[in-house]
Amino acid sequence: MIKVLVTGGAGFIGSNLVNELIKKGYEVTVVDDLSMGSISNLTECINKIKFYKKDVCDEKFMHYVLNKNYDYIYHLAAISSVVASVKRPYKTHKVNNESVVKILEYLRVKELHPKKFLYTSSAAVYGNYPELPKKEDGRVEPLTPYAVDKYASERMTLVYGDLYNMSVVAVRFFNVFGPLQNPDSQYSGVLSIITKCLLEDSEFTLYGNGRQTRDFIYVKDIIKALIFIAEHDKSKGVYNIGYGKKTSLLEIIQVYENITGKKLKINFEKSRPGDVYDSFADISRLLQLGFTVDYKNGLKKGLEKYWRYSYASKKKK
Repeated sequence: MIKVLVTGGAGFIGSNLVNELIKKGYEVTVVDDLSMGSISNLTECINKIKFYKKDVCDEKFMHYVLNKNYDYIYHLAAISSVVASVKRPYKTHKVNNESVVKILEYLRVKELHPKKFLYTSSAAVYGNYPELPKKEDGRVEPLTPYAVDKYASERMTLVYGDLYNMSVVAVRFFNVFGPLQNPDSQYSGVLSIITKCLLEDSEFTLYGNGRQTRDFIYVKDIIKALIFIAEHDKSKGVYNIGYGKKTSLLEIIQVYENITGKKLKINFEKSRPGDVYDSFADISRLLQLGFTVDYKNGLKKGLEKYWRYSYASKKKK
C-alpha cells in the first residue's frame, strides 16, 4: 500500500488533500498541532488515518515519524498568514523555514528516499514587481517574513534535490478558496470571510480600494494538482498553481453577490503592510506537464459550490 505523510493535514488545504488521498486507498499519516487547523476538518476520515497532534518543530518526534519511510511527503505545515508573520517573525521562521530544512536534512542523513517530497510555497514570494503574469523563473520580491521564509524553503528544497539526489518539487499556491476554510480566523482567506459576511449579513472590511487583483482557484483543483505533481515522474522545480486569470476583489464580490442574491456591506480601510496589489499566475509549466483543471470556469463554478456548502453547513448548526 502507498504510504503518505501530510504535515499540516488538519488545515484547510491539508484536510482536503487527506480526504482525497484516502479515497485513492492510500495509507495516510497526518501531523498537525491544530494551531491553525481543526480536527473537525478530518471528521470524515479520522478513523482511516494515523493522526498525531504534534508540532513539526519537534525534532525527536519528526525523526520518529520520518523513519516510517513514506512513498510521498506533502509538507503543508506552516504559519500560513502574512499578518501573523509580521507580528511574530521568528516564530514564523521556525515553523516555515527551520522545520523544512531539518526534515530535508534528516531524510538526507538517514538516506530515506520518498518518491517525492513536495513543499508548498506561495505566490507571496513574487511581491509587487509589475511583471504579469507571475512566472516561476521571474523576479521575486518577498515583502514579509512569511514570503521570505516560503522562498528560502522552496530554494532549500530544490538545492537538496540537486545536491543529494532527492526527488523534490515545490509549488506556489495562488489564492485558494473552498470547503473547510475557516472564516472565523482573522488570518483566513478573503473569500471565506466574504462568505461569512454574506451568510450573516455582516460588514466586510476591505483593505485597499478593491481594485487589487488575485488569481483565485477552487480547492478541488489545487488538490488535483498537488497529487498530479507529486506522482508525476518528470515533475521538478517550481510550479505555479492557479487558473492563470486575474480578478479584482470588487469584481469577485459582484460575481458572488449575483450568485447569492445578497448585497455585501463593505467598510473600506487603508491597505495593510505587505499587501500585494496585483497577482496572477503563468501556469504554462503545469499545463506542459499535462495537467488539466476540473473546473474550467473555476471561479464562478467554485463559488457556486462553496456557497452551497457554506449555506448548508450554517443550516446544520
